Amino acid sequence: MKIRTRLIAGLCLAVSLVSFSFPQTPAPDQKTKQQEKVMTANGTFEVKLSPENDNPDEPLLGRLLIDKQFHGDLEAVSKGQMLSAGTAVKGSAGYVAIEKVSGTLHGHKGTFILQHTGTMKRGEPGLSVTVVPDSGTDELTRLTGKMEIIIADGKHSYKFEYALAEK
Repeated sequence: MKIRTRLIAGLCLAVSLVSFSFPQTPAPDQKTKQQEKVMTANGTFEVKLSPENDNPDEPLLGRLLIDKQFHGDLEAVSKGQMLSAGTAVKGSAGYVAIEKVSGTLHGHKGTFILQHTGTMKRGEPGLSVTVVPDSGTDELTRLTGKMEIIIADGKHSYKFEYALAEK
């Protein structure tokens, strides 16, 4: 249990060091008539990962609960779940996660869902964290965006590039 928990936590930290996103270019007939203004939110966060469903028969597979507290331009809490898989090759693993964020983003109150996809190939991390389409509520309806997670000197921070389309 402890070895797998350390493996999963190490994967999460390593994958968080580098992020990327896939270009999301809508088809010409799907573009909105108004240009969306892209905003940037920055801040810090604390995260607690709690292992769940320990399965000794599958030591490289894991499930964790996510509990986060965001500070800065995004004042919010989030709850979520992560699934992870290690491999027999040192430094190679992957994870997926979904978390529901509740709070205020630059003064706009509501909730939205973030989707994580992370891999590590022999120590080379990759991460994509995006807003699930149409998951925003209240003043965050029509929220789109991607989040970069940065870990430096043991501290977690974020850079969130987003847009709120007008109704």
